[in-house]
Amino acid sequence: MLNITDADGVRTVALNRPDKLNAFNGEQMDAVAEAFLAAAEDDACRALVLTGEGRAFSAGADLSEPSGAARPARHGLRGMLQAVLDFPKPFVLGINGLGVGIGATFSGLADFAFMAQSARLRCPFSELGLVAEAGSTATFPALMGRQRAMWFLMASEWMSADECHAAGLVLEVLPDEGFAAAVHGKAAHLAALPDEGFAAAVHGKAAHLAALPKASLAEAKRMILGPRRERLMAAFDDEIAALGRLSGAPANVEAVAAFREKRPANFSDL
Repeated sequence: MLNITDADGVRTVALNRPDKLNAFNGEQMDAVAEAFLAAAEDDACRALVLTGEGRAFSAGADLSEPSGAARPARHGLRGMLQAVLDFPKPFVLGINGLGVGIGATFSGLADFAFMAQSARLRCPFSELGLVAEAGSTATFPALMGRQRAMWFLMASEWMSADECHAAGLVLEVLPDEGFAAAVHGKAAHLAALPDEGFAAAVHGKAAHLAALPKASLAEAKRMILGPRRERLMAAFDDEIAALGRLSGAPANVEAVAAFREKRPANFSDL
């Protein structure tokens, strides 16, 4: 489910369902949530990298699982997203291959997102009769601008690594060869920074901020980041409620049936 390794103060959490293109089911959501929660409490972990094994980062929700076959999730989507949002250490995303659905929207939650040159992202929510998740209705407009974000979230088109970089969705595009090592190196740089500058390093100018009074910095961070957390939690709840309303509706039923039957979906009457 996950491949977790530690080196140089960096915990690398790799989604490890390559036969399913690392698609998310309830079990994988729980595993990711537990990995973030454990890393937050482990002093040996100073930065976390989330990436994927195989040719995909994640193909999104696992549509291949029969309805009702999955066990009840302990954390579920919201619990996983909250664990990521509340993670107090640098969170580095390494998009090693294709990312679809939540495999794309995760980029809006990362402190630093890096993408392999051959990787591509796609948000197929409209094609599935659903809506976006992972707070992307809030994070993507902030990163990409409203019009570009709306197109990406609504049009179900692919975006290349270079397009994602130009749009502001990822910080840097790295060569395919040596991608994992390069991302680890970026995270190790953060992990090597002194404790007192750690949180400040995520937001820049670490050395300057670390010399300032801690109480003042803490209050400033609370006020600056507090509204963002509140907006994202509100976005999580709004998106999850909309997904609940649309999941199992006629358009979603047709989309899932078309996926399983390997045919184009017919939305002419929907």
